[in-house]
Amino acid sequence: MRCLIVVDYQVDFVTGTLGFPAALRLERPIAEKIMQYHACGETVVFTLDEHDGETYPLSREGKGIPTLHCCKESAGAQLYGKVAQLKQPQDRCFIKHAYGSPELFDWLRRQQFEVVELVGVVTHVCVLSNAVLAQAALPETEILVDSRCVASPDAGLHTAALKVLEGLQIRTTDRGR
Repeated sequence: MRCLIVVDYQVDFVTGTLGFPAALRLERPIAEKIMQYHACGETVVFTLDEHDGETYPLSREGKGIPTLHCCKESAGAQLYGKVAQLKQPQDRCFIKHAYGSPELFDWLRRQQFEVVELVGVVTHVCVLSNAVLAQAALPETEILVDSRCVASPDAGLHTAALKVLEGLQIRTTDRGR
């Protein structure tokens, strides 16, 4: 059994306050991947970044990333485009208030996936954080990151994150792009 984790593919990271062109280009390949997993009856889950507009600026993350984004119940916090349309009722969503999702970690620990694959944004922050959590939760499971389906606003940090993932024995696929 396989699991696809779609990390933070939300309006604010694609076309909103933290949006960047490379994130927009991920819509089609991420949508295709979701459709493949659904067609095979495999698990698809989503992480959703969510912040309180009043407390975010005071948080550790808010001090480091001062751009308010993904405010609770805002349009920017919603899944983006075709990815939003493909979410099915059985697909779980894990709300997170920082880079990694403790709830996703706890849930994964109770699963027996052969493969966990991650796609989404931002490679060097939330994708990396959640890939490490997946590996910690399932140390004998193959963890993959499809490099065609992840992006960062900083190309150098994106490339560095993929190298770090490989160093952690998290396989990055399709690195030829």
